[in-house]
Amino acid sequence: MLSGYGKWTQYSVFECFLRAIQFATLQTKIEKLVKPEEDSVRLYVLDAGAIKRTITYGCEIPRQE
Repeated sequence: MLSGYGKWTQYSVFECFLRAIQFATLQTKIEKLVKPEEDSVRLYVLDAGAIKRTITYGCEIPRQE
């Protein structure tokens, strides 16, 4: 489901650059899919400043599409 919102980067990690409405829709979908007794989903919300300060080693830095 997350591949429709961003790029898969590693195992269960996705990087998504979303507008507010996309983020709200994603949250709703996650809430419906998650089984609290089995699953754990974490969303890390980064502002533009945090993205600029991100350090990546190895592969190309993900780009907003």
